[in-house]
Amino acid sequence: MQPVRYHGGRFPPPQLDWERLIPLLGPTAAAVARYDGVLAAVPNPGVLLSPLTTQEAVLSSRIEGTQATFDEVLEFEAEGEAGNRPPERTADIHEVLNYRRALREAERMMAELTLCLRVIRAAHRLLMDGVRGHGKSPGELRRVPNWIGPPGCAIEEARFVPIAADKLPAAMGAWERYANEDTADRMVQLAVLHAEFEALHPFLDGNGRLGRMLVPLFLWQTGIIRAPMFYLSAYLEARRDEYYERLLAVSRDGDWTGWCRFFLDATRVQAETNHRKASDILALYESMKPRLRELTRSQYVVHALDWMFERPIFKSSDFVDSAGIPVPTAKRVLRILKESGVLKTVSEGRGRRAAILAFPELLNIAEGSRAF
Repeated sequence: MQPVRYHGGRFPPPQLDWERLIPLLGPTAAAVARYDGVLAAVPNPGVLLSPLTTQEAVLSSRIEGTQATFDEVLEFEAEGEAGNRPPERTADIHEVLNYRRALREAERMMAELTLCLRVIRAAHRLLMDGVRGHGKSPGELRRVPNWIGPPGCAIEEARFVPIAADKLPAAMGAWERYANEDTADRMVQLAVLHAEFEALHPFLDGNGRLGRMLVPLFLWQTGIIRAPMFYLSAYLEARRDEYYERLLAVSRDGDWTGWCRFFLDATRVQAETNHRKASDILALYESMKPRLRELTRSQYVVHALDWMFERPIFKSSDFVDSAGIPVPTAKRVLRILKESGVLKTVSEGRGRRAAILAFPELLNIAEGSRAF
């Protein structure tokens, strides 16, 4: 079979079958709006929804082949490099952590800039920092051909061949202009932008993760959600084969409408999941305040809660040192929370090594199951 080649001259799509798309637009927009309503109610979404951001980084990276799990990433953050794990798993974890760093940097830059190539290049530079592919010109548009297929395959054996490198700067310029245009529907615009980014494959590595990172950034830039926190990768990871096939069909068959239908459905389903998880996290936070006050009789309940919600697996010494609570009180609070079952011991402290503790109720919400 001949590889599918980039759809030159067909971006943005000259026409879409709006009759097939219109029935999906209202339910998708409503689901995203309901999720945004929860974002508005969360007092500090950057803190309280931190576990969901980490889970998104894990799943987006897993689509590209990493094996690191949600709890492994959090345990690594608690333990640092000293933990006992295979080097390849540590490399996977660093890719996940880079995803979060890149998203935060893009958010910081977009306080002053639109979603543009400058932001994308900066995010890519952090995404590839010190991980596999770091030698492949991070932050720089590729200057050579690349193709997608089995590892080590020749271009003739590839599944997909993106745009030629000499045409890439102009194509990315067109992508950037379209990203900042007013269009008939923002969700359809986002679907088209994601598919085009993946088809251009502008960097030598990291394109899939970066393309998925653009989803919350675009929703935030256009005012659809009030913070760049939208988690799409669970749907895409569960339907990876269909995800890739729908993207391929854009260039092979010109099937932009089929791709947009898939993307709209993914966005609706994940908006509903995000709504449920964010609501459950907010409810847990609000219910834990009186519970911890009764257990600890401490004025530092909110300090403790905010700290644990941002770091649901942590080293006991880190809590004592940096939760903003006097040391004797912090030690007492930890002891009470362990004895009452609010916290679970992941690994016991030995000698000078502090215990690793977990907040199971929060972790289970993020995972969507009783995993802890």
